Amino acid sequence: MDKEDRMSLTDRFNNPEYKNWLRVGLALLAIRHGLSNVTLQAAKDLHAELLKAELGNSIGKCTCNHKSNPKSEECEHCAWRRELKKHYDGDADRIGWTNCTPSKWSKEPWEVAKVFMLKMPKSQAAENTGPEKSDPSALLNFLIHCTYCHKYVNIKSAQRVIEIRNQAMHSLDLTFDRDTFNNHMEKLRSLVCDPKLASDPAAQKAAKEITKLKKEEFHLGANKACMDAEVRVLKDVMSEHKKQLQLYREELEDHGTRLDALEHSTLLKEEMLKTVAVLSDIVNNNPDLQCLKDQVLGLLELSTTVQQHEDRLGKAEGDIAKVKGDITEVKGAVSQLEEMVADQGAQIEVNTQKLQQLEAPSGSTISLLVLVDVFKKSVKKYYELKLSHFKPLIWNENFTLTLSDIFTQLELVPKCEKRLKTSGEHNRSGSMGEEQRKKLKSLDDLFNPDVTGLSTAPRCILIEGEAGGGKTTFLSKEALDGISQKTELGIRHDFVLLIRLRELRQGETIEEMVWDQCVPESINVQSIRAILQRNESRVLFLLDGYDELRPEARAAGQTIPKLLSGKLFPNSTIVITSRPSAGVQQHTRPDCHVHIMGFSSEHVEKYMKQYFTVVKKQKLTMTLAEHVKYDRLLNTLIQTPIFLLFVCVLWEEDQEMVSTGTMTGLYDNLLKCLVRKHCKREGVDMPTEGLPTEVTEPLLQLGKLALEALLRNETLLDLTEVEKVKVNCELLLKLGLVSLEVSSSKLHPRKQLNFSHKTMQEFLAGRYVAHVLVTKDIVELLQLTSITKVFELSHLLQFTCGCDSRAAQAVMEELIKLSSREVTHLKPEQFEMSHVPMDPDVRKSCQVYERFAHLCLTILSERPEAELLQAICQALPIVMLHTSTNSREAKALKYYMQNLPNLPDRLILGIYGGTDSRDTVQYLQQCFTTSLPGLRLDLRLSGQFDSPDETARLVSVLKNVPGLRALDLSGTNLSLSSLQQLVQGFRHTPLLEELDLYMNPDLGDSGMEVLQVWLSSVPYLAIHRLRFVNMTAVGMSSLAPYIRHLLGLRQLIIQGNNIGVTGLKSLSTIFPIFTAMQVLVLERIGISPTGMRTLVPALCQLTRLIKLDISDNAIGDPGLKCICLAAICHRLTAMKVLLLSETGISDKGISYLIKALPHLVQLQVLDVRWNRIGDSGIVSLVQTLCQPSSLEHNPLGDKSLTTAPHCNTTLIELDIGGNSAVTGAGLGRVTQLISSLPALTRLDMSGPRDVHLSDTAAMALAEALPRLPALERLDLLHISMEPAGFQAVVQAAEEHPTLDRLLYSRHGVPEGADTTASCLALHGSEFPT
Repeated sequence: MDKEDRMSLTDRFNNPEYKNWLRVGLALLAIRHGLSNVTLQAAKDLHAELLKAELGNSIGKCTCNHKSNPKSEECEHCAWRRELKKHYDGDADRIGWTNCTPSKWSKEPWEVAKVFMLKMPKSQAAENTGPEKSDPSALLNFLIHCTYCHKYVNIKSAQRVIEIRNQAMHSLDLTFDRDTFNNHMEKLRSLVCDPKLASDPAAQKAAKEITKLKKEEFHLGANKACMDAEVRVLKDVMSEHKKQLQLYREELEDHGTRLDALEHSTLLKEEMLKTVAVLSDIVNNNPDLQCLKDQVLGLLELSTTVQQHEDRLGKAEGDIAKVKGDITEVKGAVSQLEEMVADQGAQIEVNTQKLQQLEAPSGSTISLLVLVDVFKKSVKKYYELKLSHFKPLIWNENFTLTLSDIFTQLELVPKCEKRLKTSGEHNRSGSMGEEQRKKLKSLDDLFNPDVTGLSTAPRCILIEGEAGGGKTTFLSKEALDGISQKTELGIRHDFVLLIRLRELRQGETIEEMVWDQCVPESINVQSIRAILQRNESRVLFLLDGYDELRPEARAAGQTIPKLLSGKLFPNSTIVITSRPSAGVQQHTRPDCHVHIMGFSSEHVEKYMKQYFTVVKKQKLTMTLAEHVKYDRLLNTLIQTPIFLLFVCVLWEEDQEMVSTGTMTGLYDNLLKCLVRKHCKREGVDMPTEGLPTEVTEPLLQLGKLALEALLRNETLLDLTEVEKVKVNCELLLKLGLVSLEVSSSKLHPRKQLNFSHKTMQEFLAGRYVAHVLVTKDIVELLQLTSITKVFELSHLLQFTCGCDSRAAQAVMEELIKLSSREVTHLKPEQFEMSHVPMDPDVRKSCQVYERFAHLCLTILSERPEAELLQAICQALPIVMLHTSTNSREAKALKYYMQNLPNLPDRLILGIYGGTDSRDTVQYLQQCFTTSLPGLRLDLRLSGQFDSPDETARLVSVLKNVPGLRALDLSGTNLSLSSLQQLVQGFRHTPLLEELDLYMNPDLGDSGMEVLQVWLSSVPYLAIHRLRFVNMTAVGMSSLAPYIRHLLGLRQLIIQGNNIGVTGLKSLSTIFPIFTAMQVLVLERIGISPTGMRTLVPALCQLTRLIKLDISDNAIGDPGLKCICLAAICHRLTAMKVLLLSETGISDKGISYLIKALPHLVQLQVLDVRWNRIGDSGIVSLVQTLCQPSSLEHNPLGDKSLTTAPHCNTTLIELDIGGNSAVTGAGLGRVTQLISSLPALTRLDMSGPRDVHLSDTAAMALAEALPRLPALERLDLLHISMEPAGFQAVVQAAEEHPTLDRLLYSRHGVPEGADTTASCLALHGSEFPT
């Protein structure tokens, strides 16, 4: 093969005949596995037959030396040989006597089978102990040459396979044309499909593999599995040639058979030499095949043997001269091969050293520095060419944007919000106010500790946003700005790699992705791998569209999950975009979670001006800007870039088409607009109603293709597949609904149709579904088997319902079925704030239901009709929504309330998002226009209600909801005057059960006097939250006498108010009245030991109390003694949650608690963090918790309890961290005990400051984790470990099925330790909440 004909990487990818050759090679390997069972059974049966001939064991005494001379005369001990010859079918000179050890014939069947195989090199013969160690040729020759085996397979089929293998092994160009390929594959399949093998599972599996190889396309390099397959075939070919050369060498070395070898050898033929040359060329020209270097070098070693025997061959007579010529030819070919591979190896070695050492180059070899520079410049040039400009409108070539024109708002999502959404933790203390989202100027802000609270730069940044929000465009801009070092990300990283995740396939490696999408073809994969590994900390991965990543590429062990979790490139930085709830958090816990908000009002007007300037209609900017001010729904939609663009297009075409009020209407009008433009260009009449007939069918065909792609989680249509169904692609392209593009992927080059946006694909698919639902079943069509599947297709379902009433009914009928099957078992009270740990299944169901309710309201917003409303009522027995007043869902809820066919079990409405109080009240006025006495409403409001006028308007609304159950006015800045207005309205809401005035500090003591007035109006008030309202003892004293009328009070939460001993006395006097009290939160109210003595007698009356929180009060040991010995031991036995953090207790106080614990048989949560407890107290406490029923009088430090067999299956959360007198030894003892707490979901055993945990203790902790099957969070802050112990704990946590958060101090990590575990959250500051 000439140099210009050698196959490069691209040649191989695009050469179908080379792929055919590879597929035949893979089929031959499948044949080997397929024949494993039958050959082993044949060997055993043959052996049994030979043993019947009573040949004995005398073979060991044989003196005829067949091993050295197979032609020697047989001696008296050769009965085995004589019998084996009878079964040999073929040239007796080719019997494989030297393949086996004759002394094993009587015992080992496979040693007998090897006699019938072609001669093997000595090393291979010794290693061949069964079918799994044999190549296909050996198994086939056994079946062919042994007459006894002819009954097991079709011999002609086996002989044909031998011929195919020879052709494959000695193909000069490693190719098979299509006809040859089909012929070969059919013959290979015929062998393993023989009826004789019908019951052989190995043969049947091989038949399926061969059929699959024949029928399915083989995408070379598409994934690791394909690359491995190619390497396996090439290794097999090299192994065959190496075997032949080894045989020849052995014959030369055997002096006794030298002349025979020269006479009979057929090994050194031209075909073999040429094949070796082809193989060397491929390896030499393809860096990605360097894994075959050792195999090629193994062939080269044989050239040394040729050199050693050349002189001896020269002495031979007659035809020796000819053979010598052959040997010289071999020597020349192999020497050339050696030179080529040596050159290749040397170059690789030099480059490898430079990658490792960054040394200057020698000779003409390119240095790493030059290579890196070439790589960076290539990426920059590639991005500038591909990303700088884009045309957002397919049908308008004039409207071109540069990425510098792109602007969008970003918000940093606080960690507490992420945790509540993902884990649903119950509110244990409520001491922390809700952290607000922070506006970001750019991603640069994420490197400011004052913004993020992080002590180090983030490794993983998740950017979420809804469809059309500009995530892809934003990330493209980040890539361009990064390579130009205009951003902090760009300054910190030398390599900025933008990966479109929709292009990825299963098994692709990082370097293949980069080669495929980020650089020109001239940069090879090997170089990319070396550069990235050497510069790992300077690499930035920009991963676009996790929601578009194929399911098989999301699976555990695939590249992207491994990259996110830190198993690959743990020191690199990742920015990944996704639609919400797509599952990124399954693989990583992002350091920063950013929400992409779209456009601000300033951005909106700027973008409008930009568009209308291009189309030369600048005056439309002002008219549209003015219009959207008064259309709240439209104002919300245009914050999303793609929707704003569509609105501009429609405003330009027909201003009446803009205010549809629905997403479907907007897209439907856009479709009509595009068709109208097309008709105008083509001179076709546009009907007044509907679409032209010549357009209708192609649009439905496109919708069908769009749906099929969505169900495959794909956004592009392969043009080849589109043309198969005879869609009018030319028309669709002219309409501007899709564009024709060549895939940016070099690994998967193809022509494809691309939608203007994924939402357009979903609209067209929904339009098609609405059309065919008349005759097709929705479950079958959309595979709606669960609510999870519904969420995946939520946008499609919205458009489907928006397109047609009957379709909406069909969708809702299925949603009703799913709802009744999965979530309607939930009760309204399960959505209320829980003060005890919630069952994980219930918690998950609540989260699913809330999202499901949101989707149902979104569907209603697309088609507000009476029939659909009735279906919504059936699907949602509990209606709930947390939103701003101008959202689509809020509009749907307003329609729901105004046309209510029947009342829900509960309406839970939360209005937030910075909504102005005036807008909030106006919205409520529109929702509750008439009196709804039977409606049970939970209402949470946002905005500033410091104005009496606004509060008065709110009261007028509440008059129409006399069944108001809960009112939450947290953080609404209530003033005294507005509170006065509010309490006057409560006489209209006598059924109020819950009032939350948290974080209204302007109320103070005067506000408590105002509250007195209305308490008698709400006799059913059961939950009263007065957290952080700036109340003192004066306020408490004035309020207490009026609270006593609330006989049904179940929760009283007054934390964060400095009422002190005096206020506590006032409160204590009324406690005996509250026999229903379950939750009492007295955190941080100034209780002293004296105050505890006042409080305890009253507490004894609260026998139903399940939660007591007296954290952050300096009660000390005396205070705890009072409550434990006087109250808990005798009266408070129903307690489930006991919070005693930061109360100043020591070991002495713990001794009192230990005496009380056996009485708390229902205790689920215990918190004693941040106290002065020492080792003895902590160990005794944990011992007692582990066996609560038998340790009533356990003395401190009694070590005999550590081996007790009892377990505590009730305790769910245990917090003992941060105690100042605890040492590593004490925590070590705890690690040996905690496995007796199998129900734990959360465990905090952090140290006070830099406590060291020994390897023994760490190993004990690692061993205990699997015995805590429900554990979700483990806190080990301020603890250090040795590397082995640290790794053991992290590994155990990573392998744990439910533990998703291991909190550890960054400074405690051993140097060089692996911190890539997805569960590991490193913290750099004080104790987090």
